[in-house]
Amino acid sequence: MPAVSTVARIGLEIGLGLFYCNLFEWFAHRYILHGLGKKKNSIWKFHWHEHHKNARRNNNVDPIYQGSVFKWNGAGKEALALLVVAIIHLPLAPFFPFFALTGAYGIFNYYRVHKRAHLDPEWARKNVPWHMDHHLGHDQDANWCVTKPWADILFGTRKKCI
Repeated sequence: MPAVSTVARIGLEIGLGLFYCNLFEWFAHRYILHGLGKKKNSIWKFHWHEHHKNARRNNNVDPIYQGSVFKWNGAGKEALALLVVAIIHLPLAPFFPFFALTGAYGIFNYYRVHKRAHLDPEWARKNVPWHMDHHLGHDQDANWCVTKPWADILFGTRKKCI
């Protein structure tokens, strides 16, 4: 019986980790990157005033993703913020190792999907249409999720715009 409970715990941690990552992505995008990012004196202003501007001008392509992640631009700031999120959650690892590993995967996957969506619009149209709707649709204050639209569906913020 212990093997079943161990397997169940691992499955539960992974499932909760995936759902938590999606909720965190939705919350951070809506309230930090847009809520604070629209303010001109905010550290997060790069998201709204640079990233969204670039995406709308260039059919969802944002040239900052073409260079190194080790620059002080939107892509570098995004990567640094994701690293800080990972570090903040690191103390959970000894107690919930599969939740923490799933979180690390979620952070890596978020950056990978977001970067690709802004380098390859055709890929984005096929694989993350909700993110294309977010950037190119009439309502840029909807469709907060990048990797999967789960939280947008749950909270009613998924809007098909384009």
